[in-house]
This record gives sequence, structure tokens and C-alpha cells, in this order.
Amino acid sequence: MNRKNVYLFLCVLGTAIPYSQFVPWVMENGLPLGLLMRQLFANRISAFFGLDVLVSSIVLLVFMRIEGRRLRLPFRWLPIAGLCAVGVSLAFPLFLYLRERAMEGLPGTGEAVVVGKT
Repeated sequence: MNRKNVYLFLCVLGTAIPYSQFVPWVMENGLPLGLLMRQLFANRISAFFGLDVLVSSIVLLVFMRIEGRRLRLPFRWLPIAGLCAVGVSLAFPLFLYLRERAMEGLPGTGEAVVVGKT
């Protein structure tokens, strides 16, 4: 399996796994942001994970901006939408997929090619 397909598979997992917990919570509670924040920061360990994801999101945004501009990635907005809709678990592999696609055509970024004598 090539890297692009791995990244696409990780996009599916990165959406399905978090939503397997979020959708039932929303079905039970609706979407009251106050309750969401209270439960997210209910104790130190959940706050640890919540803050870790927040910091990771900021780091990812900076990385996507710098690398996206450098490679002139088309659809650079798509991982940002994924970050807002799902989180880092979708945005990061989606960005890597787009980056991989963009790098396919660049010289020196593909797999090594062995040139035989003719």
C-alpha cells in the first residue's frame, strides 16, 4: 500500500473513531458548549488530553500554513475544515495526503530510480 492510500485510510479512522464517541454524546445531550467544556476539563487527566489536543492543533495549523505555502498545495483549506469538523485525527493525515499528492510531481521527492546502462 502506498503512502497516499495509508493517509486516506488514516483519515477514515481519524474520523470514525472520535465520532464513535462524540455522536452518541451529542444524541444524548444535544450540543451545549458549556457542558462539553465542563466534561472535557472535568479532572486533571481529561484536561491534560484536552490541552494536548489544543496545542497539537495549533502546531498543526502552523505546520500546514508553512508547508502548504512552500509546496503551493491546492485545497489547503480542506485540512483546516477537517480540523474544525473532527480534529487533528482527520486534519493531519488529510494534510499529509495532499502533501504527498503535491510532491509526486516534484523532482527529487519520489522514490529512488535506478538507471541501468544502455
